[in-house]
Amino acid sequence: MTGASRVVAVLGPTNTGKTHYAIERMLGHRTGVIGLPLRLLAREVYDKIVAIRGPSVVALITGEERIVPPRTKYYVCTVEAMPEGMGCDFLAIDEIQLCADPERGHVFTNRLLRARGLHETLFLGSDTMRGPISALVPEAQFIHRERLSQLVYSGSKKISRMPPRSAIVGFSVDNVYAIAELIRRQKGGAAVVMGALSPRTRNAQVEMYQNGEVDYLVATDAIGMGLNLDIDHVAFSSVSKFDGQRMRPLEPNELAQIAGRAGRGMSHGSFGVTGDARPLDDHVAGAIMDHQFAPLKKLNWRSADLQFGTPEALIRSLEVSPVGEQLTRAREADDLRTLKMLSQDALIAARTRSGPSVKLLWDVCRIPDFRGVSHGEHANLLGLIFDHLVERNVVPDDWIARQIKLIDRTDGNIDTLSKRLAFIRTWTYVSQRKGWLRDESHWRGVTRAVEDRLSDALHERLTQRFVDRRTSVLLRRLKQKEALLAEVNDKGDVTIEGEFVGRLEGFRFSPDKSAQGAEAKALKTASMQALAPQFHLRADRFYNAPDTEIDFTEQGGLMWGEHAVGKLTAGADALTPTITVFVDDAAGAEVAQKVERRLQHFISRKVAALFEPLIALQQDEALTGLARGFAFRMVESLGILPRADVAQEVKDLDQDSRGALRKHGIRFGQFTIFMPLLLKPAPTRLRLVLWSLVQGLQEFPEAPPPGLVTVPADATAPKGYDTMCGYRSAGTRAIRIDMLERLADMLRGEDSRGGFEAKPDMLSITGMTLEQFADLMSGLGYKAEKGERLKVKASAEPKPDAAKARGSDDAVADAAVEPAPADETAATAEAAAEATASTEAAAEANESTEAPAEATENTAVSETESTETAATEAADVTADPVAEDAAVAAEPAPEMEQFVTFTWGRNRQAGGQRGQRREQGTEGGAGRGGKPQGKPQGKGRGGKPQGKSGAGKAAGAAKKGGRPQQGAKTFSSRPTRPEKKIDPDNPFAAALMGMKQGK
Repeated sequence: MTGASRVVAVLGPTNTGKTHYAIERMLGHRTGVIGLPLRLLAREVYDKIVAIRGPSVVALITGEERIVPPRTKYYVCTVEAMPEGMGCDFLAIDEIQLCADPERGHVFTNRLLRARGLHETLFLGSDTMRGPISALVPEAQFIHRERLSQLVYSGSKKISRMPPRSAIVGFSVDNVYAIAELIRRQKGGAAVVMGALSPRTRNAQVEMYQNGEVDYLVATDAIGMGLNLDIDHVAFSSVSKFDGQRMRPLEPNELAQIAGRAGRGMSHGSFGVTGDARPLDDHVAGAIMDHQFAPLKKLNWRSADLQFGTPEALIRSLEVSPVGEQLTRAREADDLRTLKMLSQDALIAARTRSGPSVKLLWDVCRIPDFRGVSHGEHANLLGLIFDHLVERNVVPDDWIARQIKLIDRTDGNIDTLSKRLAFIRTWTYVSQRKGWLRDESHWRGVTRAVEDRLSDALHERLTQRFVDRRTSVLLRRLKQKEALLAEVNDKGDVTIEGEFVGRLEGFRFSPDKSAQGAEAKALKTASMQALAPQFHLRADRFYNAPDTEIDFTEQGGLMWGEHAVGKLTAGADALTPTITVFVDDAAGAEVAQKVERRLQHFISRKVAALFEPLIALQQDEALTGLARGFAFRMVESLGILPRADVAQEVKDLDQDSRGALRKHGIRFGQFTIFMPLLLKPAPTRLRLVLWSLVQGLQEFPEAPPPGLVTVPADATAPKGYDTMCGYRSAGTRAIRIDMLERLADMLRGEDSRGGFEAKPDMLSITGMTLEQFADLMSGLGYKAEKGERLKVKASAEPKPDAAKARGSDDAVADAAVEPAPADETAATAEAAAEATASTEAAAEANESTEAPAEATENTAVSETESTETAATEAADVTADPVAEDAAVAAEPAPEMEQFVTFTWGRNRQAGGQRGQRREQGTEGGAGRGGKPQGKPQGKGRGGKPQGKSGAGKAAGAAKKGGRPQQGAKTFSSRPTRPEKKIDPDNPFAAALMGMKQGK
């Protein structure tokens, strides 16, 4: 180089504008070359110069990329790829302090000693290089530049508390990925920058960070080499790194190089540690803030005077020791190690007998190990490339095509795509070597296209894994205080700015469940802000919705379509529940009040429609006295009352009161007093909900399936549940109360003392087998005794007289209400006046007396005599033993049948000691065996259904051949009841009055 060349060392800390100064100086010359430490930084500077001077005069040369226009004036290169001997006017080397790097330092030292511009040479770097440059380049001038902004140490911070616009630095791929994943969950996402990324991928990631899509950057120490990013804070996740041979702590000047990325231009920056990194020592932090570091003493050096006679000579020239105190021999680099390994191969040794062949071998050995595989595998690949170049002078197209085809795939995860990118860089490097391929431009285009496809795919995978675009977009819009556009589809899916954020269920927003931590908080904040207008629109639509779109659940929930919008709560009384709405606070009080009013209208109309008879009963002002009090009890119990609970009140009601209550549909049954209209499924379902609210139950029981006469009894259900369902528990099952009253009508005509069997009609209305019916009867208070007997075949001709007589007896029994010796006709008229149907008349006649025992006894004696006579006749017929044996042998075995006899089993409730009975029966008070016969007063003990009346039993005795009882007497301590007035609205009243008056 000419002695007129001006050599200047521009030294200072980061953010002093050194690179920008070099670009300005280069563009002030006719031609120029600038060498940069990283491919990524070279691309960044290239783009800047192209933006100023245009692409036609700017070249980019790196190991894997070569863009050289015909009229190139300015070359932007990596330091290793800088062309030599060009004679350019200007030359600059950036980050000159890398002369001390153990791996690449010898390349930078070579440029420091040998590379010069014709008119101007700049060395850009740290102040630590002042001493070595002064010693090795005595003619160099020094320019010191101060940092444009302050850099302060902020200590240790958790990643969750990292401020926006921060860069977190890791020193391994695994560490970078782990940090990026954590930030995605905590902060919505991060961009990833590593030296192994292609420029296309790196630029896409940096752009995502620079335009604010994400507020965090996770990177390796690659960002310390001049990459100009908008970073406010740099946090070290570790303060040590693997330098290729061992883990070592980072020197203060190395930490300063990375920390200096914080605070660009005039903006101040900060640095600190995070994660498991221990806080920096005070003297280290102080040195970084004051930019005071120990000067470099030794620079790595390797001889550039190479001997290409033989591989051995080349190796010796590469291992020459330096001269001078400032230089030290560099450690064995990958290219030298590969040269030594290949030179030991006999075939390669035979092919390297001349200088050009040895130089070719050296050029092949300088192919970097982009793949990061074992040294032996890398050497084998380079050996194949050398063989092809020696044998064919070029690398065969079909062979390189096969290698590229294996790599040209965009499927797989981040690691897979990163490996493919590293592999394609090898072939990109090969395609950049002049003369190695038949069609260099073609293969440069092919490898560049493959690299671009892989880069785009890698960027996409990095974004998918480490960036939640939804959260980042929402956070950016919130930070910019822009109005967010929300949309809600028919299914309730909420999208904001095109990103799904959750679902609007009724008037409550449910954020996307995949979001967690800060991400979920950001989603909810943005969503509530954007959904405010949607809540008002939805409230208006709900207020005008018909009742058919609203319903209540068995648990008291209020539904609008598929979504819960409120729930019922206990009110002042059972028929007026209150409403609790499910509305987000963000919707506002106006929306909540509108929803509450609409739900209150719905439930009020629903109660009024389903409990119309009960509402009418409640509002009837004509009811007075006991009738009004009884109506209150009916309303309070929602239309169903067990008769045992109000037995005294029922007795106290006169005929006028009962008639007034019957007009409202109240039925006085033997077991239950109820309103038949309220037993339908819809009122039953609502009644259970209202009753559960009054009872304060946490979990509401559900109504039985509609249409079933009996259902299994639930022993765990709350007390009163079966009544509210319209059922009465009896044994292991519960029977519907209206069907129970029909069964009571049938049982009233049976002899519950002497015993009776179940009729087919009884089994039919209950839908039970005989065994199930026996369990039901046991639950009602009857004793069931099983027996076995000969099965009697049904007669071909029924006995009309007997049937007629039995029908007459049943009619008499059904008409009997309360026998009164003084005036049976009046008693009959009184009971008929109370009844609206035969069932009610019989139920209220629960006080009817039992038949005298003598009639039963006479009937039994008659039956015994008949049986004995029949037995004697049968014995006479079979007196002959031979004939008897023949008859037995000829006749088939008798067919047996099971039967059950039911008798009333509960203790009587009459006064006196246990077993004490009032003397009431036939004359003399003695029955069979001279034992006194008695019967209870009024209703039997435990309220048992009464058997046939005395007249009925007498008729029965006569029918069976016995003598009827004449004038059977009964006695009672009860005073004569006053004659009850006949209800004029009773349809049977006129007929009964006519009978009474003898009409």
